[in-house]
Amino acid sequence: MDLKSKLEILADAAKYDASCASSGGTKRDSLDRKGIGSSGGAGICHSYTPDGRCVSLLKILLTNACIYDCLYCINRSSSHVRRARFSVEEVVRLTLNFYKRNYIEGLFLSSGIIKSSDYTMEELVRVARTLREEHGFRGYIHLKVIPNADPRLIEEAGRWADRLSVNIELPKPESLERLAPRKEIGAIRRSMGQLRGSIEEAPRAHGRSFAPAGQSTQMIVGADDADDSHILQTSASLYSGYRLRRVYYSAFSPIPDSSKALPLKPAPLVRENRLYQADWLMRFYGFAVGEIVAGGEDGMLSLDMDPKLAWALKHRERFPLDVNLASREELLRVPGLGVRTVDRILSSRRVRSLRTDDLARLKVSLRKVSPFLVLPDHRPTKLLDRADLKSWLRPNAARQLDLFAAA
Repeated sequence: MDLKSKLEILADAAKYDASCASSGGTKRDSLDRKGIGSSGGAGICHSYTPDGRCVSLLKILLTNACIYDCLYCINRSSSHVRRARFSVEEVVRLTLNFYKRNYIEGLFLSSGIIKSSDYTMEELVRVARTLREEHGFRGYIHLKVIPNADPRLIEEAGRWADRLSVNIELPKPESLERLAPRKEIGAIRRSMGQLRGSIEEAPRAHGRSFAPAGQSTQMIVGADDADDSHILQTSASLYSGYRLRRVYYSAFSPIPDSSKALPLKPAPLVRENRLYQADWLMRFYGFAVGEIVAGGEDGMLSLDMDPKLAWALKHRERFPLDVNLASREELLRVPGLGVRTVDRILSSRRVRSLRTDDLARLKVSLRKVSPFLVLPDHRPTKLLDRADLKSWLRPNAARQLDLFAAA
């Protein structure tokens, strides 16, 4: 099989792995002419499509052949898909050639399990080591860690890669046991624990920190019966237990010749989006899982409303807040205010009392915040009591200029 055909197969097979953002990477460049490539350290595009479009990361599998038979995976051993496998040298050559053509800034490399966990991990490490040592590549590298691999191989992977990730796969251990019997939640968590320890110790190896962009993981949403509350509880546990940079959520989609143990319908993509929004609230806005998914309900996030707005509408007694007096923690819970905007508000109000035109200059959506904030020239005396406030906060285009008509 020629290289182009392999690329088409293995780039397409990699699209199911969402955990490949490069946020948090160390800035590097080759201005000293001692290497090739650069890494900006900011979030960049994630994937490569084989139709020639320019993207930022070459996102591929080393092979889509796998000795495991995970029921939810298109590349499982019993799946009837076209198989392909790159050699280490082919991945290195592709990465360098694509960089020189300005297609990419780095590499995301995962793989099906070849022969054993150790053999597969060794091949992944060889790619990264060859790029760094033999070619002086300074672009971004993200490697997928294979659970049960020798800890020494995982340790070496961290010397060459910017980020490492171990997929938790499913939110419930019993689901993993049922749908992927050869994968062990204990092995996955041991690998995560090893990565956390090595990252925190930050050993110096060949002049580079250990996985400076940290570790991440991915969960499949909708392949089992886990509700959103359970998924977010699992994420909260992973963040606190292993100091992950990100938990990625991937909506389950039915695959050819799928098992009867799997759902017949795909998980709604909007559910995936709501989980990301809820995840953001946990990490940056001070929300607990129990606040985001209120107890006594079905444990699911609303699909027609973002979780921050849903929380605010359930807790109208906490509003309105005086924008010139409220604490940072209180302002972060106002729908329509993000972290940066809140920090700008706090900085600006030290100079003078803020009014509606000041919020407009800060690019705040006045319609979103108007029911929840008090300003010297605005008191939402009626807005919070509106029975149709939820609908009113999603106005049609013809009503968008009527900002305070109901105030």
